[in-house]
Amino acid sequence: MLRNSEIHDVVWPRAARQMEIAPVAPRLDTLEGKTVAQLWDYLFRGDEVFDHLETGLKERYPSIKFVSWKDFGSTHGADERQILADLPRKMETLGVDAVISGMGC
Repeated sequence: MLRNSEIHDVVWPRAARQMEIAPVAPRLDTLEGKTVAQLWDYLFRGDEVFDHLETGLKERYPSIKFVSWKDFGSTHGADERQILADLPRKMETLGVDAVISGMGC
């Protein structure tokens, strides 16, 4: 005996795709001699994490350079719209080749 004999429609919770998938940028062959930007949302100890990443990456790629998260501002918060809008120009000006984006939970 069925307790609940009602039939319900099932729907997919996602909306239809709004954008086409764009190809990703090609990967760098190496980080040797490259400039890497650090982006952070100022949450959960990113300052410590970036210090460890820098140390490890400099051991592996001695001529790597970093642009600190301090030079960009928080990617989350009151100024995030402007900071994110300015990123392409700022990265081009600073000669950034790659980005490490850290976010806390």
